[in-house]
Amino acid sequence: MNIIEKAASEGKTTLSEYESKQVLSAYQIPVTRELLVYDEENLIKAAKKIGYPLVLKGCDAKIAHKTEKNLIRTAIDTEQAAITAFNDIQAGMTENNAAVIVQEMIIGKRELVAGMIRDHQFGPSVMFGIGGIFTEIFNDVTFRIAPLSRQDALEMMDDIRGKRILDTVRGMMAVDRDQLGDILIRIGQIGIENKMICEIDINPIIISKGRGIVVDAMIVLES
Repeated sequence: MNIIEKAASEGKTTLSEYESKQVLSAYQIPVTRELLVYDEENLIKAAKKIGYPLVLKGCDAKIAHKTEKNLIRTAIDTEQAAITAFNDIQAGMTENNAAVIVQEMIIGKRELVAGMIRDHQFGPSVMFGIGGIFTEIFNDVTFRIAPLSRQDALEMMDDIRGKRILDTVRGMMAVDRDQLGDILIRIGQIGIENKMICEIDINPIIISKGRGIVVDAMIVLES
């Protein structure tokens, strides 16, 4: 894949969020609509194209935790708010004229995590579990060795302790398990077909209207 080969040729070991999502999208994994901008003029154009409300994020492969670095702004609903957020984010980045992601804002109360880790003995394994900011606290995840069958993917959803989050709850519709299963199967496919990828971290997958959408992602390459 050109994105991965280009990054490797430049000595990069981590893809940016924007690049990582392009890889996922190439495998028909649903990701947020977004554009990469470097200046206010293109920011305004991107905001009009995607539509409010927006999320703005600093885009730097060297920064793994954008929230901790205060490089994310959500619920942006006006052009002036977008400009202010854009300038604040760029000021907090390490590079001049750093890239900023202009992203659609996905509304959903349930957050999941998924990914892939490559083991030298067993190869790529797919991970799935409860996501969001409490992923490390709950540590409610399960693994399967790729490639995944449909049955493997469905079983992973029943393996986690918080599996009821996928059911109809508090007025929210049940998660489309077939669609979520597709995401897990395709993550495994990426691991099988791209030996240079050693890790995929997708957190969160937000459930909106019963379907999962990747909101943030990072792909790590072998060094």
